[in-house]
Amino acid sequence: MAKLSQEDLLAQFEEMTLIELSEFVKAFEEKFDVTAAAAAPVVVAGAAGAGAGAEAEEEKDEFDVILTGAGDKKIQVIKVVRELTSLGLKEAKDLVDGAPKPVLEKVAKDAAEKAAESLKGAGASVEVK
Repeated sequence: MAKLSQEDLLAQFEEMTLIELSEFVKAFEEKFDVTAAAAAPVVVAGAAGAGAGAEAEEEKDEFDVILTGAGDKKIQVIKVVRELTSLGLKEAKDLVDGAPKPVLEKVAKDAAEKAAESLKGAGASVEVK
C-alpha cells in the first residue's frame, strides 16, 4: 500500500460524513489504544498522578472526583460533566458511558465537593478520593 500524504488523508476525510468520521475515530482509538486529543490532558494528568500517589496520600490536599454511575438522567450528567471539564460532547458522553471514570483529578477539596454535589444533583453516583 502506498503511503498517503497528509493532504491526501485530509481530502479523504473531507469526503466523509460526520457519522463515518466518528466511526473512523472510534476504530482508530481501538486499533492504536489511544483516546481523542481533547481527553489527552486527563490521561496525562492520570499518568503523572500514578507516580506521585504516595505523596498525595500523605498530604490529602488534592482529590479526585470519580463518576461511578450515570443513573437514570444520563443526558443531565453529560451536561454537568461538560460544565466541569473542557471536554466536548462526544468525549463527555464517552466518559459517562465508560463509568467508573475520573471526571476531575487533583483538585482542591472544595472544588471536589462542589463537583460531586453537581453530579449527584444530576442523578449520577460519585466517589471522591
